Amino acid sequence: MKSSRIFILLALTLAMSAVHAARDPLDRFFNEVLTFKASFDQVVLDEALNTIQESSGTLYIQRPNRFRWDYVMPFKQEIVSDGKQIWVYDVDLQQVTVRKMDGALGNTPAILLAGKGKLGDNFSVKSLGKQGKLEWIKMIPKEKDGGFEDIRVGFENGKIRKLEMIDTFGQTTRITLRDNRENKSISKKTFTFVPPKGVDVVRQ
Repeated sequence: MKSSRIFILLALTLAMSAVHAARDPLDRFFNEVLTFKASFDQVVLDEALNTIQESSGTLYIQRPNRFRWDYVMPFKQEIVSDGKQIWVYDVDLQQVTVRKMDGALGNTPAILLAGKGKLGDNFSVKSLGKQGKLEWIKMIPKEKDGGFEDIRVGFENGKIRKLEMIDTFGQTTRITLRDNRENKSISKKTFTFVPPKGVDVVRQ
């Protein structure tokens, strides 16, 4: 009986250690990476995994809650948060949409990438193990108001490389990150947006 208990305790300890080890890259990124810059390629797939949209650009992050996503292909779009407001500038449409930061993100990947706090407050986290070069971690939002049912994060050598997000309509968004730069100085102007003259500004 005593040996059985020791075996069970050992098995539980090993299992908990494996989960903790798997979460380490995610916890490190969320808690220790204060600034982040990367190029990205984004693909949106329908339920049958057919490509319906492709785009690329550059993203910048400064915790807490400051970020900038510059899409350059196929259409130019700038999404900027100064920590208080989120600005979305559609260059071709010459239109800017602005809304308050409070409640604007919900349980979306922006919390993971630019937010501050405890992951366990917003997500249930599970290791999916290693697939190829990437170690995958699954994040399930505890609340269903963020638009995403399932978020998967892929790490290579402890560095974030991929995001896969499945929304409530069954569409999958895949983001591949390149040229990652962590904890490097980023100008404050990066997260400041001033609407260009002549564009329509819509406040929500």
